[in-house]
Amino acid sequence: MWRIVVLVAALLAVPAPATAAPGSPAVRPPLGWNSWNTFGCDINETKIKAAADAMVSSGMKAAGYEYVVVDDCWQATTRDASGNLRSDPVRFPAGMKALGDYIHARGLKFGIYQAPREKTCAQYFNAIGGSTGALGREQQDANTFASWGVDFLKYDWCSPWGTLNDQIAGFTKMRDALRATGRPIVYSINSNSVHSNTGPTYDWGPIADMWRTTEDITDRWTSGCTGDCFMGVTEILDVQAPLHPWAGPQHWNDPDMLEVGVRGTFTPTENRAHFSMWAIMAAPLIAGNDITTMPADVRTVLTNPDVLAVNQDSLGRQAQRVRDFGSTEVWAKTLSDGSGAVALLNRSNSTATVSTTAAEIGMPAASGYQLFDVWSKASRNTTGAISATVPPHGVVMYRVRTGDTTPTTTFSLRGAGSGRCLDVLGGAPVDNAAAVIWDCNGGVTQVVTEASGQLRIGGKCLDAENNGTADGTRVILWTCGSGANQQWTVQSDGTVSGVQSGKCLDVNGAATANNTTVILWTCSAAANQRWTRI
Repeated sequence: MWRIVVLVAALLAVPAPATAAPGSPAVRPPLGWNSWNTFGCDINETKIKAAADAMVSSGMKAAGYEYVVVDDCWQATTRDASGNLRSDPVRFPAGMKALGDYIHARGLKFGIYQAPREKTCAQYFNAIGGSTGALGREQQDANTFASWGVDFLKYDWCSPWGTLNDQIAGFTKMRDALRATGRPIVYSINSNSVHSNTGPTYDWGPIADMWRTTEDITDRWTSGCTGDCFMGVTEILDVQAPLHPWAGPQHWNDPDMLEVGVRGTFTPTENRAHFSMWAIMAAPLIAGNDITTMPADVRTVLTNPDVLAVNQDSLGRQAQRVRDFGSTEVWAKTLSDGSGAVALLNRSNSTATVSTTAAEIGMPAASGYQLFDVWSKASRNTTGAISATVPPHGVVMYRVRTGDTTPTTTFSLRGAGSGRCLDVLGGAPVDNAAAVIWDCNGGVTQVVTEASGQLRIGGKCLDAENNGTADGTRVILWTCGSGANQQWTVQSDGTVSGVQSGKCLDVNGAATANNTTVILWTCSAAANQRWTRI
């Protein structure tokens, strides 16, 4: 029997009411890689270093991925004489501080695993020996992690013991311990492992930066199982769908790590669909495949800039399921620039037509709309109908904008050399405001819209001052016109060149400090001229 759920369009524009944990550094859904889905306990420092290297060489770092998370089994079976955690001497002989330094040296961030009770999951299931959970040593462990340079903690309950209130107390204790270190550590919790599922029944937003809503994922489109088992993509979607009010900046529903490319199980269509659905749900995107050997088609999925832009949108809204026919569904959300994202999902084993309308997905009334397919990159116009033929286990995903216009793309530009984002001096998009770099924060003056060859910030266009073409010409904002001095080409190597000048956006003097000016300079593809869309 098929079902239809139609939400009032205006509901899609209501901000999520949930609150974030104090001091949360997870302004956007975290992007990274975790060792568990491919390696399980079979990890060592060589494999983790190779993954960090691959994150850079594959283009994942340039696409915005930054966390390299070492899951369970890194630890020795006992603590040292002072009660401090230590790494397994065979798997990680150089120690976790050295591993963190290696990861940081590549411009990435270091993640690690621990559990709040007596044992980690691997210890609970006797995969490794010992009993080195954090119980009673929360502040000591938090201090240890901070001293190692940890940037992300996965904290896994792994015990049948305790009520919901016990879990709240335990998870809060580690949150406070992490915040007390003064280090910005993303706090990721799982209250469901070896325990009745409390992830989808309680709003953990005031306690953690991201929290597991489901049982563990497996590399199956559907597993047919919804409790005390490994769940497939579709079962997880059903758990996640009603939880949209809890998601937002600094507090994210986590439907578990990605299975894109894991063991080669999913077809290319399933990989795209899985990634699309996690992206539109504003889920943390933590890859689980072996990124040192991933084929080109998997890398293309994980680094699709238009899908990542939907995931990393500054409003941080989780899409709502606005239509549910059982085998086909429509998911949608409003984005920070007023556009919409819609996923037409076919859960079935047969090709199906999936349809909705611009009004139904929350778009304002207009004479026309542009549909930009984030996978095929094709655009078309419609007066309101949105429909596509969707393959089995597939998704067609559109970015929807009002008007019959040239395709636009919205993103921020992060400098490869500085790690900071293109911004506007003074924080106001006005004529003659200088382009500078500043700490990436997703603010309005860091949101760049690419349209008709122009790069727009706050409705103004990036411009070469006084039509200049010489090295050192300032890059400024100015009222948008038709001149070639406002036309830019984003190159495949990450450089951005002016059509009139032929020169590249350059961070003056290769400096890295906030408010360093952005100028035109002869293109060299140096790090101070390379930019990543985030």
